[in-house]
Amino acid sequence: MQMISVHHTGFTVSDLERSIAFYRDMLGLKLVRRQGGTHEYLGKVTGFPGVDLQLAMFQVSEDQNHILELLHYVSHPADPTPRETNRPGNGHLAFVVDDAWSAYRELRDAGVEMVNEPAEVTLGINAGGKAFYFRDPDGFTLEVIQRRPAD
Repeated sequence: MQMISVHHTGFTVSDLERSIAFYRDMLGLKLVRRQGGTHEYLGKVTGFPGVDLQLAMFQVSEDQNHILELLHYVSHPADPTPRETNRPGNGHLAFVVDDAWSAYRELRDAGVEMVNEPAEVTLGINAGGKAFYFRDPDGFTLEVIQRRPAD
């Protein structure tokens, strides 16, 4: 099998309207589509026959194909999973910014849950850059990365 590209990242959220406001209004992502309902294929794909699923899809910018898909299970709700990043099965989504400290202050001042202040990356492909974690309204870990200065 040959993978061609990454199409989307999906997060299951508890309140779609709250999450739309966070990702669109706080982070500045572009809401490109809303859809959902009880279509038969959704039950087949998710493994929950008869599911009522509402979705919102975002892009960081129009020149990037990657989609962030937020899913709200109107039917078949469940309790949230623990969000600590050391738990197998948890993931995170990273965004690139020009200024990590500016992004950090803007998010913190808006009341977003911060995990850490921007840290200097000292090893690997991002050495010389800065990075920090923060949480979305459902506790998903998001990361901001400021790339290292150009050589």
